[in-house]
Amino acid sequence: MAKKIINPPNAPQPIGPYNQAVIANKLVYTAGQIALDPATNFMLTGGVSEQTRQVLKNLQNILEGAGTSLENVLKVTVYLKDMNDFQAMNAVYGEFFKKDAPARATVQVARLPKDALVEIECVAAL
Repeated sequence: MAKKIINPPNAPQPIGPYNQAVIANKLVYTAGQIALDPATNFMLTGGVSEQTRQVLKNLQNILEGAGTSLENVLKVTVYLKDMNDFQAMNAVYGEFFKKDAPARATVQVARLPKDALVEIECVAAL
């Protein structure tokens, strides 16, 4: 199986030994994204709404760098620090996935990198 590594310059640089996305078999698998500002690689301040918006912008940039878009996302996994933030996250999520939303799982986790409030990963078709 051939795979292609994707690390676009308009997305935050990885904070560990991973890549932003990998293409294999006409699918794009993204790494989990937190609310890092791509210009500074520092965490965005604010609540879960602001962080979710930045996370989805980062995913959008990564997918475009891979040659696809949010419209081609098949599956999303959302990790929340607090499930009480679900409605706020979901409202912003709906701004990015307005029609034919992908399959999704949302789970609460004990802690996220850099104490983020939300992390999102996805799989998209090319």
